[in-house]
Amino acid sequence: MILENLKIKNKEIEMKIAIGCDPNAKEYKAVLIPFIKELGYECTDFGSADPVYANVAIAVAEAVARKEYDRGILICGTGIGVSIAANKVKGAYAALVNNIYQAQRAQLSNNANIITLGAQVTGIELGKCFVREYLSLSFDPNSRSANKVERISEYELGKREE
Repeated sequence: MILENLKIKNKEIEMKIAIGCDPNAKEYKAVLIPFIKELGYECTDFGSADPVYANVAIAVAEAVARKEYDRGILICGTGIGVSIAANKVKGAYAALVNNIYQAQRAQLSNNANIITLGAQVTGIELGKCFVREYLSLSFDPNSRSANKVERISEYELGKREE
């Protein structure tokens, strides 16, 4: 189900996208890069040569957390490893996406600045749908989820609930 009434299109905003993967997903990434550019976004390839997926995941996550890029996309076999690695970076909020609803909610409910995909579990056409949907949406800071997202940020900054 596509939630048209909740969409805030990012077409007017030129977003910079960072993308990276492990060696197993380089062909998947090679299809996504021109697709992202066709959608009108700038896309920078962080590579796929390093067999240690954590290295590229951390590089993308750090660049996104520093706000050098607006969003990130990471790909490995399942999407799990790069998600775990990216989420170790302060200011990076990576969401594993396996369906269109998760792609929508990653942004609308969770303000994820990175999505992760599994090249061995998600076909490329589905992956393209997930990427298009995720990039087309913006988080609403007045949404019902805003206080939940804020709590995560506070915890990350060392503010513990009393």
